[in-house]
Amino acid sequence: MIWETVKCPKCGGEEIIKHGKTATEKQRYKCQNEECECTTFMREYSYQGSLPEVKAKIIEMSMNGSGIRDIGRVLKISPTTVIEELKKKASEVEKVNKRIIEQITQQGEEIEVEIRPVVVESEVDEMWSYVGNKETQRWLWHAIDHKSGVVLAYVFGSRKDEVFLELKKLLEPFGIRRFYTDAAGVYQRHLSPEEHESGKKNTQTIERKHLTLRTRIKRLVRKTICFSKSILMHDLVIGLFINRYEFGILV
Repeated sequence: MIWETVKCPKCGGEEIIKHGKTATEKQRYKCQNEECECTTFMREYSYQGSLPEVKAKIIEMSMNGSGIRDIGRVLKISPTTVIEELKKKASEVEKVNKRIIEQITQQGEEIEVEIRPVVVESEVDEMWSYVGNKETQRWLWHAIDHKSGVVLAYVFGSRKDEVFLELKKLLEPFGIRRFYTDAAGVYQRHLSPEEHESGKKNTQTIERKHLTLRTRIKRLVRKTICFSKSILMHDLVIGLFINRYEFGILV
């Protein structure tokens, strides 16, 4: 008789117990590691969409030019499975680059917090898209470090002033002293002349960032039928891309 150790697919732990069976009499297992995110799992799955490696490919493909139906065809799974797996990541998406904030904010021996300006200059711009039809416009407002080009924070919404003010509030911990923007009136109204300079010569990096997003994310490509049908999926896929490739967060 050969004994084979069952390991958790998430943490690799061996503290595994049996946890009932499926309707097709397949054994379920449960990881007893309290720190492990895994709930229950099986060693063999009938449906491809349940495999951990397939779920990982869903995220990767969605951030590299593949739409929902493209992913379903390639991985041979239902588009509903693709959508549900992406929705699970919604709670993990951050809107602010906390990695840079940690570099700026350093806690001393006491409770006092010392703020050191690492991001001195920032480029801010908005990028147009739509959900469902062109009447339902969805704008991505984001700011990048003028020196490194790394995204600092982003928000989604309309092209109204309150959306920019939401972004501006997220940028407060960075201690930005200079903002470079285009000539849109919203920046003139909410940024003082001492901290603001408009003109295309200093916003070339963020404009190039827009091109990268439109190239890598299918739902942002102009003149196609691949635009999002829901605000949730639109914001989620772009947010996942920014989190992974700009914030360094593997969600």
